[in-house]
Amino acid sequence: MTIAPGALAGIRVLDLSRILGGPYCGQILGDHGADVLKVEPPGGDDTRTWGPPFRDGVASYYHGLNRNKRVQHLDLTQAQDREKLLALVAEADVLVENFKTGTMERWGIGYAQLSERFPRLVWCRVSGFGADGPLGALPGYDAAVQAMTGLMSVNGEAGGEPLRVGLPVVDMVTGLNAVIGVLLALQERHRSGRGQFVEAALYDAGISLLHPHAANWFMDGRVPGRTGNAHPNIYPYDTVRTATDPVFLAVGNDRQFAALCRVIGVPELSAHPDYREAGGRSVHRAALKPLLEAALARFDGRQLVDDLMAAGVPAAPVLAVDAALTHPHTAHRGMVVELDGGYRGVGAPVKLSRTPASYRHAPLTPGEKFD
Repeated sequence: MTIAPGALAGIRVLDLSRILGGPYCGQILGDHGADVLKVEPPGGDDTRTWGPPFRDGVASYYHGLNRNKRVQHLDLTQAQDREKLLALVAEADVLVENFKTGTMERWGIGYAQLSERFPRLVWCRVSGFGADGPLGALPGYDAAVQAMTGLMSVNGEAGGEPLRVGLPVVDMVTGLNAVIGVLLALQERHRSGRGQFVEAALYDAGISLLHPHAANWFMDGRVPGRTGNAHPNIYPYDTVRTATDPVFLAVGNDRQFAALCRVIGVPELSAHPDYREAGGRSVHRAALKPLLEAALARFDGRQLVDDLMAAGVPAAPVLAVDAALTHPHTAHRGMVVELDGGYRGVGAPVKLSRTPASYRHAPLTPGEKFD
């Protein structure tokens, strides 16, 4: 089957990164047509061991972050392998790395040492905290950064303990920020003819995720707390009980609330002075939720979701991961990818009409040179 060139066809990416943020960046660039060579140390990326499950000794975690790359192994502590790397750098448009600050510099292949030799190179570093400042050069880990940037403090049940978000959201957003930075630098290179240094730090990503809690604190100075599944600013934007399965209501305005009340047979609630406007519903949520759940106790959750959506009220079933990945709309959107050899993974979420993402290389495909 002929695969149309992607939006980044012709861009050559040297992915020296490990773990999550950098490899995720490289995978996204590869999905959209870049030629990505991943250089791993002799023992491989650490995430090859992050299982179970494993296939042929390599963990699913690694498989989820390293498609559309071709892989080789170099020991950059050795001079001859650094020379091989420099030959690849000479052909690359983008280099992605997440070495501890100072490591590549000690080897003589840091950005400051190579930027004049390769002036068009876009060098992207994924780091924990950046190179300087009070926390500069410290190693960064997703859960630790969630803890110290306030994310855990607003995640969890009201009155409960702070909780880590149940996926590596900081690492993944850092990878997305790295992609954005690379694309910005490539765009600017059209004007200047020069590359530049791009940094995506986990700490910055964690701070950037604090909306609306940061905006609320900037305005009124109150320290945000945990609200469980409920939104801190609007209500009902929460999980509620029904006669069967719980459902999530995402009511964002007064019209939607009135429609919700009609569907569940309590139209008088939408006229009540405490609940008819969004601000009042947010303030009086503790009284409103049991009133809604008393009415919802007559309804089948799955059918209720269909009825609410038909009435223009955003609502959703609370699905497990397997149900979400096998949902017919997931297939319709192309969000599950299958390749020869048994690989299955999550598809690219950005859809382009003329230059769509493509899936050309399963993880662990070997490669020594750029195409």
